[in-house]
Amino acid sequence: MNYGTDTAMRHPHFGHDPRTMRERMEAGDLYLAEDAELATASQRAITLAHRYGQLWAEDRDAGEEILADLIGSLGEDVEIRPPLFVDYGRYITIGPRTFINYNFTALDVAPITIGADVMIGPGVQLLTPTHPLDPSLRRDKLEAARPITIGDNVWLGGGVIVLPGVSIGDNTVVGAGAVVTRDLPANVVAVGNPARITKQL
Repeated sequence: MNYGTDTAMRHPHFGHDPRTMRERMEAGDLYLAEDAELATASQRAITLAHRYGQLWAEDRDAGEEILADLIGSLGEDVEIRPPLFVDYGRYITIGPRTFINYNFTALDVAPITIGADVMIGPGVQLLTPTHPLDPSLRRDKLEAARPITIGDNVWLGGGVIVLPGVSIGDNTVVGAGAVVTRDLPANVVAVGNPARITKQL
């Protein structure tokens, strides 16, 4: 069932909370992802990302216009090679001169902030959504999210997965295939699953 903004407050899990599902999501609280307002915003992002992928090889300028419409804040000289997958796009900030290789997934239920001069390898996933451990809440389709922050001049190798709530400090390198489950400081190399620091830079 889709819950519009007028019915959200009557959902049994939310009592008399007058906030919309979008407002609950933006606050980091449990919300219903299948809410009608959020579904419309998500479909818009899916459509724009698809158009961007279609245009990127044929008309780079037109593709860049679509990308600027999709991403919340886009620095100068950013390159993103499609395909690109996002939840909403509007909650993503990308600093100048960042390069993102093919098959990038950025699930921006919570804000995703990517700094300047970042290099992101192919198949990287930045995943902000979380789901309750309580099986009854999962069955009722409730979820939440925690923000992800990637500092300046970070290099994420191919296939890196960054989990909800993680921050990675400036200049840090994360080896290919690593799963980053907790914060990493600046100026380190981290590899493995879960990612562990192996070297200071």
